[in-house]
Amino acid sequence: MVQVDISQLSGTCNVWREKLRLYREKLNNDEAKLREVAGKSLSKEQLKDVEHLHNQFHIQLINIHDLKQAIKAHDRKMNFEKVAFNGNVNEDSYTRHESLQEEYQSLEQTLNDLQIEFKEFLKGI
Repeated sequence: MVQVDISQLSGTCNVWREKLRLYREKLNNDEAKLREVAGKSLSKEQLKDVEHLHNQFHIQLINIHDLKQAIKAHDRKMNFEKVAFNGNVNEDSYTRHESLQEEYQSLEQTLNDLQIEFKEFLKGI
């Protein structure tokens, strides 16, 4: 058993899920903007960019959903362990928490890069 404050880890999970919810809203808004732009007269290259961005928005929305579900399951497991193991978290759960943190940070970087790519695309329209 690892002596870790489960409430702190659980709080971190809640922060991640809330930020992912905000990213999801932003992507949905950007996707709506992209649909507006797609209705305009665009060059062949710009149409390729629209398709690429649409695909990326879709993929990242799936990634957000999957990571949110993994975080939720992890949080539930830690809260079970809190009761079952007198407030201690299993070593595997702590390792999983660190792994989820890496996944979250990687996804966050991908989403930020996609935002930059989308803004650059809109400047060229």
